[in-house]
Amino acid sequence: MKVCLIGYGKMGRAIEHVLSIRNHEICGRIASSNRDQLPAALADADMAIEFTRADGVSGHLEACLREGVPVVCGTTGWLDRWQEVRQLTEQLGGALLYSSNFSIGVQLFFALNRKLAQAMSAHEDYQAEIRETHHIHKRDAPSGTALQLAADIMAIHPSYNKWTDEITGEVGTLPVLSSREGEVVGFHAVRYHSKTDEIEIRHNAHSRDGFANGAVMACEFLHGKKGIFTMKDVLQLNDW
Repeated sequence: MKVCLIGYGKMGRAIEHVLSIRNHEICGRIASSNRDQLPAALADADMAIEFTRADGVSGHLEACLREGVPVVCGTTGWLDRWQEVRQLTEQLGGALLYSSNFSIGVQLFFALNRKLAQAMSAHEDYQAEIRETHHIHKRDAPSGTALQLAADIMAIHPSYNKWTDEITGEVGTLPVLSSREGEVVGFHAVRYHSKTDEIEIRHNAHSRDGFANGAVMACEFLHGKKGIFTMKDVLQLNDW
């Protein structure tokens, strides 16, 4: 495939390395500050992979969709525009795959989180809590991954209907706590605690390679398809 990289920071370079290993061709490398070059770069592209900043992502996705280029998006912090982008994808008959995290390990972690929430929903004496830590350069907090964990818990566990970024003790509120430290790639934990014990599941990323591998796998999955997909479709986890 000929792939246009939209965003050429640390993730873009990691994805470029995986694409080259898997014998795909890079037909464009567009930094966030050079978005005016995007239409020309998309002219030769079979696919696009977008990892940039929240303030520009909807424009990037619209450009891909209008050029008929399927796009894989991993930027977080922009989902207030989701319905708009979804409607445009459907209107134009395009293809979009979005995920807050492309790591295969994180996707399995999501699945375990849903199963654990289902099991714990019958035990009101356990209180849930999500914690995440990332590098100091990450702009959004909580992370998109932490918000996905929270959304899945709230969809399954009847005790929670909203989240907060602090511990308040308010009934129905799920704490989602963030910290930014050094060059931490990504750490997430879901904990259920009671007066007698606690249960915790966690995922700790050691490098960006897992995200890059997953993004390229998603790109290969999306090629030739139409519609809106997630990593659950790629990994066949929709029944979890």
